[in-house]
Amino acid sequence: MSWLETIILGLVEGITEFLPVSSTGHLILTQSLLGLQGPAVERQIIIIQGAAILAVLWEFRKKLLHTALTLHNDAVSRRFVVNLFIVSVPLAVLGLLFEHQIKAVLFNPVSVAIALVVGGVIILWAEKRKHVERVQSVDDLTALDAVKLGLFQALALIPGTSRSGATIIGGLLCGLSRSTAAEFSFFAALPVLLAATALEIWKARADFATAEIETLAVSCLVSFISALLATKFLLRVVRRYSFAGFAWYRIAFGAVILITAYTGVVHW
Repeated sequence: MSWLETIILGLVEGITEFLPVSSTGHLILTQSLLGLQGPAVERQIIIIQGAAILAVLWEFRKKLLHTALTLHNDAVSRRFVVNLFIVSVPLAVLGLLFEHQIKAVLFNPVSVAIALVVGGVIILWAEKRKHVERVQSVDDLTALDAVKLGLFQALALIPGTSRSGATIIGGLLCGLSRSTAAEFSFFAALPVLLAATALEIWKARADFATAEIETLAVSCLVSFISALLATKFLLRVVRRYSFAGFAWYRIAFGAVILITAYTGVVHW
């Protein structure tokens, strides 16, 4: 990959990882447009997700540090950590079981476009429903809430769905306030994506070339900075507005992909 390509991948990952627009879907489309393929590209995409997750660790460092320091004697901190484990299980288990089948069938631009459009329609429907805000803080979530949100998060195995989008909309349907649903979607990404990044680095430890490490470091830095900005942006948006804007973006973008694909204007 060129330096420009590696920067583009970092930007796409960082901006889209926590917005309800599907980072995986955007990365698949970016790969297709840039003609990027091969194990080094796939490796980089997984690792820069970990860099984006570091933005969450930084943004919520006070909450996470307080949880770590009080875990031994505070029931609220223990419940928070247990909920993070619970919410990660469905995605981790289903991902291990069906990863290869999903990649073989659904990792293509047209499938991503369809998922973008369908997800956008679902977001609009969820926003039009009457909201019953039962949970106002991530510390108030029950284990049952975590199970439900974990099942919603597992829908992100379908590229184009959006892990954060599925978790946020699931949160709204389960009675979480907008800000709580968005905040917990950040935390819910921590266990699975950090584990996936660590595993990928360990598996590829003997394959890294010096040039790859250099471009990977740049891509990770770009991913971290852009993810940090995107996180702050989403938190501001949900305090003032609905998620409808993201829904219309998904529908419009998905429609453009489908139209250009079937007319042959763009060879996705």
